Amino acid sequence: MRLKDFTVKTISTFFYVGYLPFIPGTFGSIFGLFLFFLVKDSLFLYAGVTLLITVLGLSVSGQAEKIFGQKDCRYIVIDEIAGMLLSLMFLPYDLKLVIAGFVIFRLLDALKPYPIGRLERLKGGVGVMSDDIMAAVYTNLILQVTARLASFKAS
Repeated sequence: MRLKDFTVKTISTFFYVGYLPFIPGTFGSIFGLFLFFLVKDSLFLYAGVTLLITVLGLSVSGQAEKIFGQKDCRYIVIDEIAGMLLSLMFLPYDLKLVIAGFVIFRLLDALKPYPIGRLERLKGGVGVMSDDIMAAVYTNLILQVTARLASFKAS
């Protein structure tokens, strides 16, 4: 295997998490949570890691599709990791919000409400990443409203 192919596989599968035989997308999201817990206390680090994962995903996932010979192959999980990080960005830390974010993100990623399903049809890395990014945006908006309503109700 060429070094470039090995690198693309390693990054797109997030160090081979995507090869897990059972629900690799969910495990990708769990590893996104793991990263969240590592960087959540520094907005600069959190934003940097999220940007890095997203840019890497955009640049390698299209190549990974060619290597695996399949559109949005189940082995590619870097999109779930970026999506999970984006889902929780700019929210106050609350374990209930984190759990809700995980559940909502996974549901939206699976159900693909408009326009998430259409974004998935885009070609290359943009198609692989954009549906998860949009699911993350939806998740984040739901959580932002929920957090504000909860703080309003508490005061």
